[in-house]
Amino acid sequence: MAQAILPLAVSLGDPAGVGPELIAAAWFARRVHALPAFCAVGGAGLLASAARARGLDIPVERVGSMEEAALVYDRALPVIGDFDGEYRPGAPDREGAVLALESLTQATALAVSGQAGALMTGPIAKSRLAEVGFDYPGQTEFVAAAAGVETEDAVMMLAGPNLRTVPLTVHVALSAVPGLITQDLILRRARVVARALERDFGLAHPRIAIAALNPHAGEDGRFGDEDQRIVAPAIEQLCAEGINASGPHAADGLFAARGRAGFDVAICMYHDQALIPLKALDFDHGVNITLGLPIIRSSPDHGTAFPIAGKGQANVGATVSALRLAADCARSRAALLAA
Repeated sequence: MAQAILPLAVSLGDPAGVGPELIAAAWFARRVHALPAFCAVGGAGLLASAARARGLDIPVERVGSMEEAALVYDRALPVIGDFDGEYRPGAPDREGAVLALESLTQATALAVSGQAGALMTGPIAKSRLAEVGFDYPGQTEFVAAAAGVETEDAVMMLAGPNLRTVPLTVHVALSAVPGLITQDLILRRARVVARALERDFGLAHPRIAIAALNPHAGEDGRFGDEDQRIVAPAIEQLCAEGINASGPHAADGLFAARGRAGFDVAICMYHDQALIPLKALDFDHGVNITLGLPIIRSSPDHGTAFPIAGKGQANVGATVSALRLAADCARSRAALLAA
């Protein structure tokens, strides 16, 4: 029997983006996709407007607790919190950024305090949030700080039906990547990944493939020596610790079907090395999930998509996948604790 969990807390994201309409669309399709109970945080009127813009006439009901949200969920989209705003799709502004930050803050607090079963964050515009006092590179770092976890131990994993990847370095210039790759970074992130796949994904002995930095894994130093000098020794240390790590693997063949069959997750050296294959294979179902936290946090792996907001064109697949994956991980963790 599946472990029972409290409803998920869902932040709105930027209200001018596709987040609100996709929250509404996910609730509308809750039975089709067997979605876990979830509760939006703030923006009841805005969500109703976003639903209508998408051609959905759905009931929206304010609730006072996540327990009440569980009771309401089958008949209406539950919303906790009285704060709200105007729905102006495709027109981001300061008022919307304030609403997005308030929703993110309160949704995170619900998860950290144990009142919500997990957290799903809607897509934000980081530059807009920065204008209203958001002093973090992204939502991952914000949630990590709220949960009392060092940024280095909050690991971003991209997950889809066909692939899981973890970028060692994220939003940095490609020219800076070689100088940032260290044995300590590889070891620290790989240990978090191994623990999380065991605890949250139910994999007893997760297979971790580590991609090479250079073409052909450096080809014996002809194309750079980082793979032999840094990556390979880190993999040896991980194996000595009992972690099933392999590599460094040449990235050009790692993500073919035959290559994917040999690992449960690929740790990649830089942003595009991890995200290009994930988006090529699972664009409409990709999920960003943060490993290493005391809570479960997921997010659809797409942005605000301002140009198509309110036009009914945004695909709900990634939002559905993010909700389902967060619930699955929360159940796996709860079952492990109960064992």
